[in-house]
Amino acid sequence: MTIYVRFAPSPTGLLHVGNIRAALFNFLFARHYGGRFLLRMDDTDQERSKSEYEAAIRRDLTWLGITWDEEARQSTRVDRYSEILEKLKAESHVYPCFETQEELGLKRKTQLGRGLPPVYDRGALKLSPQEIEGKLASGQKPHWRFKLTHTDVKWEDGIQKSKSVPASSISDPVIVREDGVPLYTFCSVIDDADMGITHIIRGEDHVTNTAVQLQLWGAITDKPAPVFAHFPLLVSADGKEMSKRLGSLSIASMRDDTHIEAMAINSLLAKLGTSDPIAPYLDMDDLAASFDLSKISRATPKFDMKELKHISAKILHTTSYENIKDKLAAQSLGDVTEALWNTARANLELLEDIRLWQNVVDGPLTPLCEDKDFLVQATETLPPEPWDHSTWKAWTDMLKQKTGRKGKDLFMPLRLALTAQNHGPELKLLLPLIGRKRALARLAGKKGVEEV
Repeated sequence: MTIYVRFAPSPTGLLHVGNIRAALFNFLFARHYGGRFLLRMDDTDQERSKSEYEAAIRRDLTWLGITWDEEARQSTRVDRYSEILEKLKAESHVYPCFETQEELGLKRKTQLGRGLPPVYDRGALKLSPQEIEGKLASGQKPHWRFKLTHTDVKWEDGIQKSKSVPASSISDPVIVREDGVPLYTFCSVIDDADMGITHIIRGEDHVTNTAVQLQLWGAITDKPAPVFAHFPLLVSADGKEMSKRLGSLSIASMRDDTHIEAMAINSLLAKLGTSDPIAPYLDMDDLAASFDLSKISRATPKFDMKELKHISAKILHTTSYENIKDKLAAQSLGDVTEALWNTARANLELLEDIRLWQNVVDGPLTPLCEDKDFLVQATETLPPEPWDHSTWKAWTDMLKQKTGRKGKDLFMPLRLALTAQNHGPELKLLLPLIGRKRALARLAGKKGVEEV
């Protein structure tokens, strides 16, 4: 059997760490087993679905390296949904309902007031054929509910193992609205059956929905149902629900505002809440090779932006120039050399931080000259070019012998004068990049070589 999974977002908003985790899990699962990954736009809600959101979804997935083998969209399959609705009508699996939202709200309020679960009371089933005909003749348009069989719906979950949900605890789901628009639960089952989806990996907030969809599946097709796997939802670092905080955690915001590395997001989300250690991965293939549903814990994982930023920095520290040069060029940093990248990368938190060290190398900058007498001595002992990684030690050894200084007293005045920073890359690596002319200018307190 070829594994076939899907990510089916509604283009009604931006992707965030919550729903991109579902996309990532499905993608890694497919790649691990040599399967296929489908991108399906669940866009039957034409009022809320926007082309700009669809474009954003594609951009985010592409940026993260989540590529799809096929794609589909629900809005092109409306005739198929109508066909299946007629089949369910003929087999008495669905029934028309005429209650308004206000009437349904009053029923729920009454049930809750009596301490009862707010489950639909199937009042529409009490309508006689004549009453239904009368409502239709008067212009009332029904919504359609699928009639659940009140048994325990059981399945072997890919993550949570044996699951059982009593169907009597669930309202008969509305599958088609009054305006004729088919709803997610209904359309997804038809699509999954028609398209041959083998595994559905999603958050545990869909467990009840899975029970409904399994009964729908049995009414629609004789094909074997897919394997369902439900993972725990993320919470914030302080243990609170993230649903109301996802604006700043959109993938677009992380990319464009926070400047997080794409593989940092993949690395953290793939390993968060698993038995594997959280570590930076540079390659999707390596991440897919290590992905295993059996490693996902049922404990609630905590998402911490600080941890994500730490992983993002670690990825920069280990990324080769060959693998970063295109990204540098895309961010107008194409003149960053391989030597500068290899020198400064271990000191970066964000890719854009390389600008600081590019300025340190190329200037001009305002040196911090706090010990001018010592800097005069440093100028007098500055070796002639050519320079290499041994120049710094040769220079400071001479200075140490000449001044008697050592440790921080020796090195810090030089670092401040040469870089205007009190920390950073090893000076034995930076010094040859700065060059003798700039070094002389900065030791003299000048911003640029033209002032010397």
